[in-house]
Amino acid sequence: MTKAVVLGGGFAGVLTAKVLSRHVDEVTVIEGGRYPRGPGVRTGVPQAHHSHVLVTAGAEALETLLPGTLEELRDRGAHRRGLPDGALILSADGWFRRHETGAHLVSCSRWLMDHVIRQRALAGGAVEVREGTRVLGLVGDASHVTGVVVAAEDGAAERVDADIVVDATGRRSRAGRWLAAIGGPGVEEELVDPGLAYSTRIYRAPVDLAAGIPAVMLHPSAEGDGPAHGATLFPIEDGRWIVTLTGTREATPPTDERGFTDCVRALRSPVVAELLAAAEPLGGVRPFRATANRRRFYERRPRTDGFLVVGDALTAVNPVHSHGMSIALLSALRLDRAWAEHGAKPSGLPALQAAVAEVADTSWRMATEQDRVRAAAADAPVPAPAPAAPAVGRQMRAKMARALLTSPALMSRLFRAQTLVPAQGAQEPPAHPQRPTHPNPPLDTDEAVAQFPALSEWWFSGRRSRQATREETRDD
Repeated sequence: MTKAVVLGGGFAGVLTAKVLSRHVDEVTVIEGGRYPRGPGVRTGVPQAHHSHVLVTAGAEALETLLPGTLEELRDRGAHRRGLPDGALILSADGWFRRHETGAHLVSCSRWLMDHVIRQRALAGGAVEVREGTRVLGLVGDASHVTGVVVAAEDGAAERVDADIVVDATGRRSRAGRWLAAIGGPGVEEELVDPGLAYSTRIYRAPVDLAAGIPAVMLHPSAEGDGPAHGATLFPIEDGRWIVTLTGTREATPPTDERGFTDCVRALRSPVVAELLAAAEPLGGVRPFRATANRRRFYERRPRTDGFLVVGDALTAVNPVHSHGMSIALLSALRLDRAWAEHGAKPSGLPALQAAVAEVADTSWRMATEQDRVRAAAADAPVPAPAPAAPAVGRQMRAKMARALLTSPALMSRLFRAQTLVPAQGAQEPPAHPQRPTHPNPPLDTDEAVAQFPALSEWWFSGRRSRQATREETRDD
């Protein structure tokens, strides 16, 4: 009989447990907290109060692993939005035009996502979950893990033997310490901290905009002279919006209600501010600061049979890139296929550790390429004013930016890469798209909004009434 123990009953943990249940005789999940009965707050997951989406590759992996889950999520209020055909996006250089690229995202609250996937993954009784149980350490030696030591809520220690132990305890994983305690070497880590911070608030959407609104993403300008903020607005279940402000150490988003509203009004586009003025706040503002990218290179250690690390415990990227849940799904899919082909054996886990790390490599490179620049800028002393770029250089950059905002081929390549679709996938745009004879001019805010009928009708029909209301408020 082959027994597996999964440490951590979060998103990556329950997916790994589900996959393991197809290939071993017994699976136990060790969960430190207790699950809510419905889509509710789960202790130890502070990031759940902020925006979470599945991107294209993750959504496809979910449907492969747990068929019918996307349909259930949609039935319970999740929203699918194409990129950029279902999203109003102001990049650093201007507004994107709508175009079908095959890339998309699925948005809902993290609580709903976790609840639906947890119910489906744990259905059928093939996985036992021990809630309210802490992990104290590993059993075995540097070459072979043979179980774990846990403690229930009464504090009594208990040894749980297992052929396979999987650490899915997230960003705060202590696996490196656990391995060191049984004689293993340390784990090489890399940390890239861009110094970003978030503040999030949930709103009740106006009835006429709750379902049909596009996702909204506002990025700071590429030519800003100082610290700036960005914002996202995603529709979620129950007629609500989740709105997140982003900023750097020099421009930390406010965490008080008045400051949050003022910060939204100061964004480089009024779209989000106008939408929130018509919505009803639900609860206060939630801050989040743990945005560092962290990579632990377990695949570089001397082999330890019987032990595997997955999810954020292995590779955690800045949440602004929206890859965490999708990488967990892609990793579970890779494990499922490997175990189906080779069997789930303790001696096979070191090779699988490298395979799981490879799944996260694209996301890691994409995230850290951008965040290293942010981190360097945040840590550098205030520089002297740089000389103006040559006119030819400015013109070339402007042409490249405009091409990205208007070229279907370039947009497809960008958004498919950002949603983790492999470059060799179907419908990949040609390597050298033909340059249009007459490039489309940049869009202003009204033109960008006009691309989305439901939002456009509200935006233009309500403009006079909103202006009148603001004038009355000023008069008072």
